[in-house]
Amino acid sequence: MNKETFASRDVCDLAFLDYATQKPVLYMDYANTTTNGLSGESVFAYGGHGHPKKVGFNGDRGGTISFESQISTMKLYALVTGGTLSNAAKFLKREELTAGVDGIELSDTPIEGSVTVFTADDDCGTAVEGTTVTAKKVTGTTIKKDGNFIVYYMVNKESGVQSFKLKSTSFPKEVTIHGFTNIRGEDGKDRSFRMVCYKALPQSNFELNFANNGDPSSFTITFDLEADGNKDLIEYIAED
Repeated sequence: MNKETFASRDVCDLAFLDYATQKPVLYMDYANTTTNGLSGESVFAYGGHGHPKKVGFNGDRGGTISFESQISTMKLYALVTGGTLSNAAKFLKREELTAGVDGIELSDTPIEGSVTVFTADDDCGTAVEGTTVTAKKVTGTTIKKDGNFIVYYMVNKESGVQSFKLKSTSFPKEVTIHGFTNIRGEDGKDRSFRMVCYKALPQSNFELNFANNGDPSSFTITFDLEADGNKDLIEYIAED
């Protein structure tokens, strides 16, 4: 491969390993772009007429690896933010419902004391008073058959949901990242190309966008590269 020229037109699939244990924790094969950049700093000693550079010094070796994706998982969100994954969650529900003969039937069992009812033409206005909640049923003297209502209530789900919670004290762990892609030589032969980032830490900035037009929302996550115990930073591997 030393004499073989090649080109790339593919994204890297990524495997993330917990840095402390070196056990795989996430595989990502749905990124759109993978970008790796190396950085360093050069400083110089100057001297003589014209203040020319005389002696150079290199240092602050580092770099980043980032990926852009339109697809994600809750596990990826937790990995890059340090959030806690859970199969339980407490959240607000809003339902537009028509009352039956025996009252309003909710889709979920509400947390006690969390139900607020409005008439459909007064959303978030004056709450309907005198209601009683039993299991999923809301009744009251003002809840008439075929009446249209909007109901807000909290639910506590312990199955059927996925969540990750981020606290002010939550920070992500360092990982090792293995990247896998293909390159093509001038001889027309496809070869495997691999990248190993020995120690990487997700940057704390994280942004999710939601829009109702244009392309599907995308996000970019960047990792800072660090040197491991062997002073290794990154390695590129091209197979014959």
